[in-house]
Amino acid sequence: MELVSLIPSFGGLVWTIVAFVVALSVIVAVHEYGHYIVGRWCGIHAEVFSLGFGPVLYARKDHRGTRWQVAALPFGGYVKFLGDADAASGRDAGAIGAMDAPDRRRSMHGAPLWARAATVAAGPAFNFALSALIFAGFFLVQGVATDTPTVGTPKPLPAQAEALLPGDRVLAVAGIDTPDLTTFMDVTGKLEPSATVPYRILRDGREIVIDGPFPFPPVVDAVSPGSAAMDVGLAKGDVVVAVDGTPVQAFAELREIVGASGGQPLLLTVWRPDGTQDVALVPRRVDLPLPEGGFETRWMAGLSGGLAFAPETRTPGPAEAAGLALSQIWDIITASLSGLWHMITGAISSCNLQGPIGIAETSGAVATLGFASFLWFIAVLSTAVGLMNLFPVPVLDGGHLVFHAWEAVTGRPPSDRALRVLMGAGLAALLALMVFALSNDLLCP
Repeated sequence: MELVSLIPSFGGLVWTIVAFVVALSVIVAVHEYGHYIVGRWCGIHAEVFSLGFGPVLYARKDHRGTRWQVAALPFGGYVKFLGDADAASGRDAGAIGAMDAPDRRRSMHGAPLWARAATVAAGPAFNFALSALIFAGFFLVQGVATDTPTVGTPKPLPAQAEALLPGDRVLAVAGIDTPDLTTFMDVTGKLEPSATVPYRILRDGREIVIDGPFPFPPVVDAVSPGSAAMDVGLAKGDVVVAVDGTPVQAFAELREIVGASGGQPLLLTVWRPDGTQDVALVPRRVDLPLPEGGFETRWMAGLSGGLAFAPETRTPGPAEAAGLALSQIWDIITASLSGLWHMITGAISSCNLQGPIGIAETSGAVATLGFASFLWFIAVLSTAVGLMNLFPVPVLDGGHLVFHAWEAVTGRPPSDRALRVLMGAGLAALLALMVFALSNDLLCP
């Protein structure tokens, strides 16, 4: 990927950078605020709260003596506590040695072990909390599908079948009863593609049979950011009616054709309410996580399909929404760890690791899809940042927690010399990873 390719793809380089900076700033601010507020609750004084690095653009000091500042380089942030030598919380032995007992207790390195560990862990914890709050909000606002297969909103489709209407309760499909949504999904997932399917439905209090649309038509429910489909302008609601002149009646057929393409160009005939047009698409090779774990390499367009209608929804309770949000976070964590492990072992391409340009590209692409999509992306990225910071690498929060665990077991912290060596090694490893990820952005297809 070349940097100049960001300009035509995502509405301009400025838009891409702005979207990236906004997403990153929100996540970093929440992460660092977690360190700050838990440290304050634990009696540890924060001298500086900085959003960004480098030259200070704006600063003010509050009544507690903490300087809040915004710096010129918006690619991170830090909280410098009393007794810290630098933004990475290195120990300032000289400053700590000159403190009296009360001030030493207010420093990061003089506070009790429990207070230091809680302050360090709070950053990733607040990232996960932000993700949980956003995900739960989505479930509360958008709702979850009801247990019965009831039509909520029919999707616009080419006129080739009798229409399903809002409120229709699907009693059977192709002669097979569908008492609940789970059974409906199982039954319809096994149907052979066809133009129409017989539905027995309950409408306005009476049962009728209609020849309705195939349950999983080739309609686009979502387009993956940065995918081949997004590059050629495909959007939610598009219906792919043919590929290379061959009619397509089910999304599964479209998926099979793309998967068997070997990366060769495909000519998609796309139906929209305002007409039909042909779109040339070149599938890309993608390492796709599997539900049971592991990865599968496929040729993909970057399209997601769904039912011919949006199911009727209900509003979940707060506890259910929270549970669904935590499940979403867990899925992101397990998929991320699985992907990292498979890259390390060589099972999938290391090009799956994105650097700052790749993340900026994705930020800009998602922002073009609307505020809701961008907010969801922030939640996903916040989970990834929280997870990354828990890795046991010196400089990261996980490395500090390892040091605290060492102190808890041995009764003493690592020596200043050992800390300097380990922090230097951790910083070098982190910089090497960043350079590697950046090279992926520039060199990977």
